[in-house]
Amino acid sequence: MTSPATMSWPSLRVSDWTATRETLHMWTQIVGKIRMAHAPLLNHWWQVTLYVSPRGLTTSTIPYGTGAFEIEFDFLDHRLDVRTSSGGARSLPLRPMSVAEFYSRVMAMLDELGIEAPIRPRPNEVDPAIPFAEDHQHASYDGAAAALFWRQLLQANRVIGEFRSHFVGKVSPVHFFWGGMDLACTRFSGRSAPPHPGGMPNCGDWVMVEGYSRELSSCGFWPGGGEEGAFYSYAYPTPDGFAEQQVGPEGAYFSTEFQQFLLPYEAARAAPDPDRAVAEFLRTTYEAAADRANWDRSALEDDPTRWHQKGAR
Repeated sequence: MTSPATMSWPSLRVSDWTATRETLHMWTQIVGKIRMAHAPLLNHWWQVTLYVSPRGLTTSTIPYGTGAFEIEFDFLDHRLDVRTSSGGARSLPLRPMSVAEFYSRVMAMLDELGIEAPIRPRPNEVDPAIPFAEDHQHASYDGAAAALFWRQLLQANRVIGEFRSHFVGKVSPVHFFWGGMDLACTRFSGRSAPPHPGGMPNCGDWVMVEGYSRELSSCGFWPGGGEEGAFYSYAYPTPDGFAEQQVGPEGAYFSTEFQQFLLPYEAARAAPDPDRAVAEFLRTTYEAAADRANWDRSALEDDPTRWHQKGAR
């Protein structure tokens, strides 16, 4: 008998929505770059990310002058909404359209709202990096697939968020990096890391140096690495013996191709308790990194229910 927990984890084969995924990747890069143009720098580029919302993906509040605005992908009603603190609003229906058209129409909406958006108008972390205004190659939008992807993110965001709550050291939000199109959460030991060598396509090495300036253990979900996407976990710098550590649940493995642990989404979805399977993967891979690198775990971890018995609700 299929449990409610299992039913809430939707199936979405990567091969069934590749064209939409590639188009949506470019659309999220445009919106993410708009946030990046106005939000002040936070360590490790945390100011550039998107967040899972009850309807899709949002920039959250972006400061602008003495006010603010927000851009949200609504994958239920399939539109892009721009809202401002002065009461202005514009919407763009999400449908099959080229990246060039999407870029032009988003910039026009911002202009109508009096918002300047000086962005570098080409994508990062992909090759080739077709300028947005010239990209007529990516023009697909399957609304049903986009909604299923958002529901995958919704589940991943929830479980990774619970995992995050067990860490009291420096830890990132659970956020969506549009460069790699992945949902991520990163824990830090508190120690500095050697400069990252870089090497990402169409992304300055200095970007990676900032992103990996401190010793870390990172986990997340991305629509790759498995037939339906994959959960991942890696450490930087990689401690000796990390790849040989035993992790769970069944189906998790160390990928020599990606140099990180992977748990195919379909393995988690098919588990008797998907939440528990993903939680085990996150916990055991983090422990592999923290123990091999001698993190001060007693100072960095705590029980998120520590105040419940005192009625702190």
